[in-house]
Amino acid sequence: MHNAYEKDVMLETLINAWHDAVNSRDLAAATATVTDPVEVSGPRGVHTITAREFADWIIRSGIRLRPLAAHPVDDVTMVVEQEATWPDHADADAAATPSTPVATLFRIRDGRLATIRRFDSLHEALGAAGGESPQPGS
Repeated sequence: MHNAYEKDVMLETLINAWHDAVNSRDLAAATATVTDPVEVSGPRGVHTITAREFADWIIRSGIRLRPLAAHPVDDVTMVVEQEATWPDHADADAAATPSTPVATLFRIRDGRLATIRRFDSLHEALGAAGGESPQPGS
């Protein structure tokens, strides 16, 4: 049986592996971090997609995400503040747009990420996760 600290470490390790896979365009590693299907969201709403569709999104979007701060919500949920950039063109190696602050809600199920929902603010992501807003300065 895992204690709460070990569960946080496992969740954080999986989220870090997801960031590494997305940022390096390692599609095999990225699909290995998510359930099939996986719930995702962004500007176009909430969708359930296959792991393969998730890999296609990585290539199509060209997104790069730099994690800034993690906010554990419960044993299976964490919200991560990130700095996001997208390429100016479809070519993922093109010059990137200026960075944009975002927050992503991650939920784990069966050792993989089952929910990956991007929000414009930490407040929105924590609200969707059922967590409380962080105190000023945290």
